Amino acid sequence: MATLGDLDELALALPETSKEVSDDGRPTYLVHGKMFCFHRGRRADAVDPETGERMADVLMFRVDGAEAKELVLADPRKLFFTTPHFNGYPAVLIRIPDLAQLDVAELRETVVEAWLTRAQKRVAKAWLSSETD
Repeated sequence: MATLGDLDELALALPETSKEVSDDGRPTYLVHGKMFCFHRGRRADAVDPETGERMADVLMFRVDGAEAKELVLADPRKLFFTTPHFNGYPAVLIRIPDLAQLDVAELRETVVEAWLTRAQKRVAKAWLSSETD
């Protein structure tokens, strides 16, 4: 069962990653100043289907292009989703409570994949080679 604490630990364990926190406490994870994951604010394009309220509990993760996005969205659990705002953009969304349906290894894979889309190639290559040693 993955948590926001796990997200924080996993993201910050990656090379050259930093975390910024908004005034209202929402984290953004960056590598070399480029965002790869963040906690979205309320937006009109992300509405809870049961209550009609704008969702305040949505995380965005970068993905490596349209094919990767479609693959993630095809997961039968339907934990990840998108909105019209993200049409054509390489990112997927997940509600924070749904992290509990991922195990930590799945969250790690999601975080690493997001990080790899933004990390400098030499940094990513060095990190990947250290992971296989």
